[in-house]
Amino acid sequence: MSDLHFVPFKELDRVRKSSFDKFRTAQLFADLCRVNALYMIMQAGSGHIGSSFSSLDIVSWLYLNEMRLPRTLEEFRRTDHDIYFSSKGHDAPGLYAVLIGLGLLGEEQLNRLRRLDGLPGHPDVGTPFIEANTGSLGMGLSKATGMVLANRWRGKRRKVFLLTGDGEWQEGQIWEALSSAANRGLHEITLIVDHNKIQSDSWVEKVGPLGDFEKKLALFGWRVFRCDGHHLIHFSEAIKKSRNETKNPTIIIADTVKGKGVSFMQGDALRPGERLYRFHSGAPDFELYEKAFQELGKRIEESASSLALRPIQFHQAALLPRQSISNPQRLVDEYAKALVHAAEKHPDLVVLDADLALDCGLLPFETKYPARFIECGIAEQDMVSMAGGLALQGLLPVVHSFASFLTARANEQLFVNATEHTKIIYVGSLAGLLPSSPGHSHQAVRDISVLAAIPDLCLVAPCCREELEAAFSWAVEENSHSTYLRLSSVPWEVSFRLPPDYRLKKGRGVALNTGKDAALFAYGPVMLSEAWNASLRLKQKYGIELQVINLPWLNEVDHDWLKEVIAGYRNVFMLDDHLIKGGQGQMLAARIGGFEAAVQTRCFGVEGIPFCGQNREVLKAHGLDGEHLADRIVRELDANRCFS
Repeated sequence: MSDLHFVPFKELDRVRKSSFDKFRTAQLFADLCRVNALYMIMQAGSGHIGSSFSSLDIVSWLYLNEMRLPRTLEEFRRTDHDIYFSSKGHDAPGLYAVLIGLGLLGEEQLNRLRRLDGLPGHPDVGTPFIEANTGSLGMGLSKATGMVLANRWRGKRRKVFLLTGDGEWQEGQIWEALSSAANRGLHEITLIVDHNKIQSDSWVEKVGPLGDFEKKLALFGWRVFRCDGHHLIHFSEAIKKSRNETKNPTIIIADTVKGKGVSFMQGDALRPGERLYRFHSGAPDFELYEKAFQELGKRIEESASSLALRPIQFHQAALLPRQSISNPQRLVDEYAKALVHAAEKHPDLVVLDADLALDCGLLPFETKYPARFIECGIAEQDMVSMAGGLALQGLLPVVHSFASFLTARANEQLFVNATEHTKIIYVGSLAGLLPSSPGHSHQAVRDISVLAAIPDLCLVAPCCREELEAAFSWAVEENSHSTYLRLSSVPWEVSFRLPPDYRLKKGRGVALNTGKDAALFAYGPVMLSEAWNASLRLKQKYGIELQVINLPWLNEVDHDWLKEVIAGYRNVFMLDDHLIKGGQGQMLAARIGGFEAAVQTRCFGVEGIPFCGQNREVLKAHGLDGEHLADRIVRELDANRCFS
């Protein structure tokens, strides 16, 4: 494989400081940042090309020509500079590329996207010059409102530039915030819509049409301007108009193209009827990367020549090594098959999706049963309450989103559905600590705690394809109440095997091996594999026999089974793919303490905000990989012996 290409800071600085046409200079700067954003995504193995490329002309212009910028991190913390942040957050690689181009972040950060102690997959205030974190979309305008109110209270007049996506406008919070900001006359806010017409999976027009967007926004009391977001003269004119507004906040609808800058990545190269846009997330293969770089490089060469600049010098770097998995299990793929199979037998089964059909494994169902597939868009609360209505009318709704968005954003709606005593199946994918590269906005490590107390909602986390099939079948066929299926999306090499005679039974698990010295409960493919690896290390290095027990039930346990399985053990450990607080481990520890006071229990799991980075390095950083778990268990056993 050939090397990757990036633009060193000195070249970006040279372009930025040129005294030529500021519009063409900004567009050249944006293309240089496109090269670097693409480089970063290739090195990370994941990221969002389409959103970064569609917004880079806008972000480059703002930072180069419109904003009062801090020169140092100290100034960032104390001066009256203007504020910019992205509410959608997917465009983080593009923003990082601009900050590197300005010298605000170091050039070495080009190799640190989605790495431990590097640049998070989505914006985080722990990164220098980042103003706000991104959540499950729709939150940015409320944050901007709070910023302006705080600045006014301090007697400051700081301009706040906020970028949103267009699919983001399907979230309800952003519409609430529109009224709030307008009613308060927060003219310091300029909200820019990166209107690239494509959201996560598909066309905005197909998922949730915005209608007469300009008129809707104006009715909320905002001044609304519209322009071509890639035509910087027109965009600058819209910014000038927004600056002249002294009473109302302003919105600029910037018509953009997703993937702008690389012809085959651009959304306008797709037909409106096509189902999927291929370059929303993930890294392209090297052949496509090279093709994209050549296209960008040619245009950069022409732009530099037209500005009488000497040619841009690109640097080369080898692709950083990535951790490979030899024989991964992909539970989302298995779930896709189980869902279609269940639908064949149950004509009342309907599927709801929150613009994540590809990631949640719903495309096979949608293809086979289009009339039973309901695309709700980026509106989790609406989706969950809609499911409640479907269930009240006798259908069986199966609801899908990423676990972090589904369980927290729509928690009240989940509870209300439970009070109606209907049956709904909720499937939260991307659950747990991994994959860790998107960052904490996507890491579902508190979903057990926020769902466990909801009446008649059973939480289950399958550990492998066989248990997944059994768990979903149980949810559809046997459980008379609602189920939350906690689905790990990360491809993982499962190092254990379930006993051939194992049958799924509510509240009960199964021992994967024998071990006389201690027991360890775990669930899911990642943590159960690490528990298994820890047991092997304990036996080989320390001569300690650890029994590993799979318990897929997260908020329920059979009392008699639990008492039987821990009989004879003085030390029982629990491993959560979740925060320790509110996880399965604390539930088990409380139950064990109720009938075996002499048993020493210890919970392992995520502590604090989860780290962003590559999967293995994040597991290690949290002390949850097999090697560190084994060492932690040895220390606990030694400490317990000292006090016994």
